[in-house]
Amino acid sequence: MDFISKNFVYRTLPFDQLVQRAAEEKHKEFFISEDEKYYLRSLGEDPRKDVADIRKQFPLLEGDIKFPEFFKEEQFFSSVFRISSPGLQLWTHYDVMDNFLIQVTGKKRVVLFSPRDAQYLYLKGTKSEVLNIDNPDLAKYPLFSKARRYECSLEAGDVLFIPALWFHNVISEEFGVGVNIFWKHLPSECYDKTDTYGNKDPKAASRAAQILDRALKTLAELPEEYRDFYARRMVIHIQDKAYSKNSE
Repeated sequence: MDFISKNFVYRTLPFDQLVQRAAEEKHKEFFISEDEKYYLRSLGEDPRKDVADIRKQFPLLEGDIKFPEFFKEEQFFSSVFRISSPGLQLWTHYDVMDNFLIQVTGKKRVVLFSPRDAQYLYLKGTKSEVLNIDNPDLAKYPLFSKARRYECSLEAGDVLFIPALWFHNVISEEFGVGVNIFWKHLPSECYDKTDTYGNKDPKAASRAAQILDRALKTLAELPEEYRDFYARRMVIHIQDKAYSKNSE
């Protein structure tokens, strides 16, 4: 699945039919093709206002999922119920909150990249433009080869901790059911109150990006040679003032 080009469609099915189709390799009944894949990501009652919470949207399943006691209750943000077809791959992206990926059934392969490798991932918003991470087009994305990947396999009962800002790409190797538990590790006022998915940048980061956009428009008023020189000075200043001094 690619959220940049939107190579998918939204459809509604009764829950039992969704599960049946998601578990199939080939479909007798389908929307587009017999080998199409299915993906469910639970939402709040009103997706524009409410976060996903498996305890509310799927109350009969509440007793089947025990939240890891890794954070205080007031830090809880959302619990997302997911169902995916075998072979489904989700685009590389980051979330702004820490989360646990709990694999309930099936197998997943998860590839992660450090936030410090963002410069190699060809980002568009929170997502990477590199779709085929196993066989990337290095003529188009030459810097991607510099990104260090961390890979793991999840089976039923496994739990993976995905830190905030770490990029992750998830491949379902079998029909799978999983749950994500997101929680706030920054003070609540740092987050965008309109964010019901946990993927909007913190408010301070959004403001900084807006200021940078205005600075770049101002630089565009200069001739190319001057624009290049002062842009490089800005990069050096940002590196000096904002980059972490801790190295891996």
